[in-house]
Amino acid sequence: MDGARPPDRSQPGGHISTELRINDRIRVSEVRLVGPSGETVGIVPTADALRLAQEADLDLVEIAPMARPPVCKLMDYGKFKYENAQKAREARRNQTNVIIKEMKLRPKIDAHDYETKKGHVVRFLRAGDKVKITIMFRGREQHRPELGFRLLQRLAEDVTELGFVESSPKQDGRNMIMVLGPHKKKAEAKVDMQAQKDNKAAERAALEAGERAERDAAHAAGPVAKKKERGRSENLDPEIEA
Repeated sequence: MDGARPPDRSQPGGHISTELRINDRIRVSEVRLVGPSGETVGIVPTADALRLAQEADLDLVEIAPMARPPVCKLMDYGKFKYENAQKAREARRNQTNVIIKEMKLRPKIDAHDYETKKGHVVRFLRAGDKVKITIMFRGREQHRPELGFRLLQRLAEDVTELGFVESSPKQDGRNMIMVLGPHKKKAEAKVDMQAQKDNKAAERAALEAGERAERDAAHAAGPVAKKKERGRSENLDPEIEA
């Protein structure tokens, strides 16, 4: 022998399976059984629980192994795994990276430019994005930080329905920075925006249908109107009618 010691199996670090134990892999003598609809059956011998599962063409799945006795449920394990995978996939699809948009302003911005910049901030917040607002000071403006602070306060108040001040205004060298966070999460904002698009599309379709109906009605009434006009023009001599 080379004197090498066998590995210590009692030490942690081995692979831990996350698979649930099902059917014959459940070795305990009794389980607390839950029916397929979530109803509590009670504590039964494991053999009886396996028999009930087989009769119902279901699996016996150990859902709470640490309980005493372990809790097992009658279910279609294949369907259960598929639905869990679908939920995990949907969760990953809805999980979005935090996006921070940036908007730069000057402390002495004119009214038109302010409204334009505010419109962009509104659009970002409505889409569920955070917005970093930067006030850029130049020259003597650096000695008037209150101008930037008041401007940031005004902007925060103007968009209060869509966002909130996540990071209060702070001086950073020649700049003053504030971060606005959206009230709605990205996924919720996407749903709302899609609903608004659908509503606008429905309104546009209804309007076009109404205009088309008016044109069709006018087209149908056109020949009748012409016939009436022609009839009046033919009887210009009153003696003819007499």
